[in-house]
Amino acid sequence: KPNAAFMKALTPSSTLSGAIGSSAVPRTEAVKKIWDYIKKNNLQDKANRRMINADEKLRPLFGKDQVSMFDLAKILSKHLS
Repeated sequence: KPNAAFMKALTPSSTLSGAIGSSAVPRTEAVKKIWDYIKKNNLQDKANRRMINADEKLRPLFGKDQVSMFDLAKILSKHLS
């Protein structure tokens, strides 16, 4: 049976909405949308594909120029409510 809390629609912060839009989405969809944005804008590091390079929309979200893909869910959770 699906976990209802996991699928609850959450509202992105103004910082996050610049990359994924402002409509409420479940956490899983927010992660999918941020990955779509990363791939569309070719933001994965060329040498180490596990690292994501920030552009002007992601830099305020990440707080630095580069983050690990493993930190992405933790960063996103701070920007969903």
